[in-house]
Amino acid sequence: MNSSSDVPSMQPRVIAARDLTKTYTFHQQRAGLGGALTSLVRRKYETRLAVDRISFGIHRGEVVGLLGPNGAGKTTTLKMLSGLLYTTSGDLEVLGSTPSDRKHDYLRRIALVMGQKSMLWWDIPAMESLLLHKDMYGLDQDEFEHNVTELAELLDVRDLLNIQVRKVSLGERMKLELMAALVHGPEILFLDEPTIGLDVVAKARVRSFLAEVNKLRGTTILVTSHDMDDIEALCSRVMIIDHGRLQYDGGLDELVRTTRPRKLVQATYATTVDGHRLTSLDGVGAVESSGQLVRLEVDRERTGDVLEQLTRLGPLVDLDVADADVEDIMRDLFVRRSTSGDAS
Repeated sequence: MNSSSDVPSMQPRVIAARDLTKTYTFHQQRAGLGGALTSLVRRKYETRLAVDRISFGIHRGEVVGLLGPNGAGKTTTLKMLSGLLYTTSGDLEVLGSTPSDRKHDYLRRIALVMGQKSMLWWDIPAMESLLLHKDMYGLDQDEFEHNVTELAELLDVRDLLNIQVRKVSLGERMKLELMAALVHGPEILFLDEPTIGLDVVAKARVRSFLAEVNKLRGTTILVTSHDMDDIEALCSRVMIIDHGRLQYDGGLDELVRTTRPRKLVQATYATTVDGHRLTSLDGVGAVESSGQLVRLEVDRERTGDVLEQLTRLGPLVDLDVADADVEDIMRDLFVRRSTSGDAS
């Protein structure tokens, strides 16, 4: 996990949200012509709570993951932070400004990238869109050329800048989208599913680029993603939103330790062994033994003792000790909360 997002507490806070709330009011309409006519004279309205009184602060230079199931309120939160949506209630300040005012000085200091929406014009080369951004953000020629050169090198897209956007691959387009978002040098980058639909090579390239931008420029990054590899690669801090409420705000390592306090140990032997002999050891949970393979869960403080016992079962070929997979942890958390929410 990248440690570049471990920011000293002395860094100023660039995002401050207190009791941030967003509700939507909409009318329900039955299908068909009759339903449409009825809705003209008698509408049934419903108010839905998307974000429910969440409070948090983010310091300059942090890379924070915003996690949650579909419909949890993640994208709504990003849109309020970037000023695309008004807040229903609560206080929100980003870089000393109220985002919904949409003042030019504020917009000049942020960028929003949504993995399923494009900022680039498909029928013209990316460079034409970048030149439009240059004029839109008032960049001088030297600053523009420096930023384009630096970003093109980091993303390895120099040969793509003069090709129509619709003719490049999805992974290449995503890199060009990031370039367009960062060409004006924003202080905060909001990312909504930046690697959605990309192959493993393109995902790795995007993650490496974002980590480098954070390191070189000190850019504050708030990212939502359903790909836990994105979060593990970039973030040391995560915020979990579920049913519009902030359920967790803290270190990713701490989340792993508290939700899955045991280590996962896997041992492979040269010959068949009886791993069930370990069940009597203190601190050992589930044990799965099959021929030459032994898998078990071990209390962290007992890991050393158990590893010593494993060496006595037979000749070891391979030994792996790991924390629980973050994706498994998140899935269990969401399923558990969804079940408890239904029960209530």
